[in-house]
Amino acid sequence: MQLGELDQVKQLVVDADLGGRSTVGIHGKVMLWVGLAWVLFQLWYASPLPFALRFGVFNDTEARSIHLATGLFLAFLAFPASKRSPRDRVPLLDWLFALAGAFAAGYLFLFYNELATRPGAPTQFDVVVGVTGVLLLLEATRRAVGLPMAVLAVVFLFYVLAGAYLPDVIAHKGASVPRMISHMWLVTEGVFGIALGVSVAFIFVFVLFGTLLDRAGGGNYMMQVSFALLGHMRGGPAKVAVVSSALNGLISGSSVSNVVSGGIFTIPLMKKAGYGGVKAAAIETSSSVNGQIMPPVMGAAAFLMVEYVGIPYSDIIRHAFIPAVISYIALFYIVHLEAMRLGMEPMAKVRQRTARAALLSWTLGLAGTIAACGAIYYVAIGTQAMFGAAAPWILGALLIALYIYSTWVAAREPDLPVDIDVDNPVLPPAWPTVKAGMHFLIPIGVLLWCLMVEELSPGLSAFYAIVAQVILMITQRPMIEFFRRKRSIGTEFKRGFAEVIGGCNDGARNMIGIAVATGCAGLIVGAITLTGLGLRMTDFVEFVSGGNVMVMLLFTAFVCLVLGMGVPTTANYILVATLMAPVIVELGAQSGLVIPLIAVHLFVFYYGIMGDITPPVGLASFAAAAIAKEDPIQVGIQGSVYALRTVLLPFIWIFNPALLLIDIHGWWEAALVAGSATIAS
Repeated sequence: MQLGELDQVKQLVVDADLGGRSTVGIHGKVMLWVGLAWVLFQLWYASPLPFALRFGVFNDTEARSIHLATGLFLAFLAFPASKRSPRDRVPLLDWLFALAGAFAAGYLFLFYNELATRPGAPTQFDVVVGVTGVLLLLEATRRAVGLPMAVLAVVFLFYVLAGAYLPDVIAHKGASVPRMISHMWLVTEGVFGIALGVSVAFIFVFVLFGTLLDRAGGGNYMMQVSFALLGHMRGGPAKVAVVSSALNGLISGSSVSNVVSGGIFTIPLMKKAGYGGVKAAAIETSSSVNGQIMPPVMGAAAFLMVEYVGIPYSDIIRHAFIPAVISYIALFYIVHLEAMRLGMEPMAKVRQRTARAALLSWTLGLAGTIAACGAIYYVAIGTQAMFGAAAPWILGALLIALYIYSTWVAAREPDLPVDIDVDNPVLPPAWPTVKAGMHFLIPIGVLLWCLMVEELSPGLSAFYAIVAQVILMITQRPMIEFFRRKRSIGTEFKRGFAEVIGGCNDGARNMIGIAVATGCAGLIVGAITLTGLGLRMTDFVEFVSGGNVMVMLLFTAFVCLVLGMGVPTTANYILVATLMAPVIVELGAQSGLVIPLIAVHLFVFYYGIMGDITPPVGLASFAAAAIAKEDPIQVGIQGSVYALRTVLLPFIWIFNPALLLIDIHGWWEAALVAGSATIAS
């Protein structure tokens, strides 16, 4: 891939996730410092420090107001108004929009006490501020998220105002502008509702953690390990794409960035292996989009499900895990069959092993990994039982010792290459590659331990993981240099600090679109609650489906796919879950089918993410097609074929919730469900 073409593909990610502007001078410094201030505020809010110090405690409404105010301010600075707008500076009008948007969104924080004394009775100034905020939020949505979502929000706002003039099936008594603005902007029923609250409390810190881990080299480590373990297989590059996308999906919430970060290497390698450009791009697209169904992040939807379904986060992960793994196993099998059909040979020459030796090697590796995880678990549990209040300090010391040991091991191995030579790929040795970056697993381990074992809140778990990640970023290279007895330790410290600053800046810019999207989704949810549309949907869907559950599910899937073509995953999930999830549960019960609420929400989520693949809009397909130099429509169609098993899974768990480990008791029963479902797929 030529350098200019690579720059164009990376610019697609910048435009989609970070905003299209790369400003310098005072404009760039303002964006940097505001972004860093946003990061510090979010870390403070997620940490236990405010309550421990009894200082700087923000309630939910205040935090949401600050969050959206910062997001709107940065949205107008980072995202140009049009393709002809300057990319190297911020026009005066955008500065005015940014300041006005920040004030309107921050109005609830600045005048919280005054607004609390007049609920439902807005002053004229309140209404003016609210109207300004709604209009600027719609414009920020158009820039940062896309025109379809902004148009959809406008349609719902029109529905609120014009309800008395609509057909009887969807008519309502309507609402005045002051009442609508009060509901949407001055209370927590609209913009500042649950969706924005989840963005504040959970999504930001997880996005920041994933960005920092990738900036430190964790994403490259996962790619290199996947290549070392699978590159020698038949159709190896495609299998590398599948596995590396699954690993990146553990921490990434963006299918487009997942496509580009791995696709710039795997797609050319797949083409060289013989897959063809369309199939290579489609495999990368399907793998990367499936990354959004992989716990624990799940494209930020997991955190929204906690609020909408009302069950612990650990239960969300447990329910979502087996379908996600099955999807990747099925995709892995598909690319293997493609390789067999095309008669491919392994790309890299390696020492040939017998099937028995290969099976023994993989078995020992898996057993060793399980044994190591089990040893860490029981040592930690035993330490807590024996030492009580002193256990955190002892476990912290053991964690530091483990980190020092892992960096010592990494220092004895060559540095991981920052990319893969697609013209002359050289298969790296597996075990040395694994050892060269084992320290990257420590922050991930901290996150999973806090979530699954300690059962801390997702926000607090991510906070502790970020602390571990920042320490790693600052110290990993100096420690490796120290163990190698080199003298560039000071330089590496500076490099580590610079990477932390850069990662925080990227994390803040990654969050702009999510903050704006969740705020705009609040407009739609507010319209539904204000007009009672959710209650009317039951009658409408029952009329369309004729009371048939399968037709109702197909209709819901169709709505998700259509919305997914223009609305990001998070907003799509919020909208359809609000409108359709209660309807499916109620109509299913009327038909004698008890459908768990989590099954419905996962159903909606799975079909929502398919919009990143399906033509004519799928951004992930466009990104992969740009790398492969193929038609994005063909890539989207082929990617949809590869994702067919993922599309069918939701129907299975609606009628058999055991796939989500619902009413499953014991490991053996869970293993039986997972095994039978995998074989059936």
